[in-house]
Amino acid sequence: MRIFTLLILLVSSTVAFANAPVETGTFNNKAIYGYDTVAYWTDNKARKGIDEFVYTWRGAQWHFVSAENKALFVADPEKYAPQYGGYCAFGMANDKLVSIDEDAFQIYKGKLYLNYSKRVAERFNEDLDYFIAEADRIYPEKVDLNTK
Repeated sequence: MRIFTLLILLVSSTVAFANAPVETGTFNNKAIYGYDTVAYWTDNKARKGIDEFVYTWRGAQWHFVSAENKALFVADPEKYAPQYGGYCAFGMANDKLVSIDEDAFQIYKGKLYLNYSKRVAERFNEDLDYFIAEADRIYPEKVDLNTK
């Protein structure tokens, strides 16, 4: 009976907590696995940030390749952060929290989208506006956006 009660408590407690607004993986708190979100915009490629340039936003640590990139992000994180907190955009459109391949990205209509893989990104691209509308609707319901 104790084991059954413990299981019920564990299940109910996980349901009560919303998901983190930013994808950080399981064993760290690095947004988009430590990749510099500004570099997607400035260099048009995924670049690993360094520990010297870190900023905390929405409960996650954002890493950058330079002080300049960090300053750009600090000035306007909503502009540079990937949509859906760095979760896979196609996954979000399908009501799933999915990790990403940092090289599977695109900037579309002034926003950064990351996907699980390049193949998934191709599927996402088949109907961008539809999938974005779905993900935009689902994301606020799926995560706790009140995290500072």
